[in-house]
Amino acid sequence: MEQLKPYALFLGIIAATIVLAAIFSWLFRRFLKRSTIIIRNDPTNYIFLRHAITGLIYIVGISWAVYTVPNMRAIANSLLAGAGILAVAVGFASQHALSNIISGIFIIIFKPFRVNDRLKFQSGLQGAVEDISLRHVVIRDFENRRILIPNSVISEEVIINSDFGGDSICKWLEFSLSYDTDLELAKSILTEEAMAHPNLLDNRSEEEKAEGFPVVRIRVIDLGESGLRLRAYLWAEDNASAFAMGCDVMERLVSRFKAAGITFGLPQRVVSMRENPDSGV
Repeated sequence: MEQLKPYALFLGIIAATIVLAAIFSWLFRRFLKRSTIIIRNDPTNYIFLRHAITGLIYIVGISWAVYTVPNMRAIANSLLAGAGILAVAVGFASQHALSNIISGIFIIIFKPFRVNDRLKFQSGLQGAVEDISLRHVVIRDFENRRILIPNSVISEEVIINSDFGGDSICKWLEFSLSYDTDLELAKSILTEEAMAHPNLLDNRSEEEKAEGFPVVRIRVIDLGESGLRLRAYLWAEDNASAFAMGCDVMERLVSRFKAAGITFGLPQRVVSMRENPDSGV
């Protein structure tokens, strides 16, 4: 029985380590959720810290458990004696893992994005940052799927962060109208529908308000083959609000323009037919 005590202690420490790590992670999640909701705290640093401390708990617990077993202690001492060679071998074997950890630390320090930021990548993938771990960043796309990107990869990516430096978003609404359109009437209807939407944000400065700049700016940006191309600049508090506002306003414009006799521009082609004397036409 005396010989089994070290192994029982080993298993007990391993079990206690797993339980302690799970309890810490659960408590930290609760604290993070409450602090984010109540005081609107940025959770980015705390999520990475939770992963780091959880990993440290496992390392300390497993090392302590190994050291309690005499046979394993001898193996551990032998490994420490050859730590130089082992470090070189582990360095080559885990260079990608270490690269991800270091890149994750740089992400936390320099904050190119934060948890809950909406990102868009050159590949076309887009979604909100859900988690930043020691190895990868978890992106939740708009179909509620999770995209896992290693930290070293996302650090080299060119990304569009819709929430970096400020949450307000300028939503462009672009469409073509036929050349015989009453342009002032079309602008009036568009302005009316945009101003009536609850997500519209007045982003004008005090100087612009004093000078009488409109809340909704509309410009003719092109004279194409299909008609006049208009662009409306609508501001919203965040990307999600801007997207919903754009969809709602465009849907309302379809019925309003139809009732007012305003037609959208359609591509036009002129076909020229020449007579062929040989065919008798």
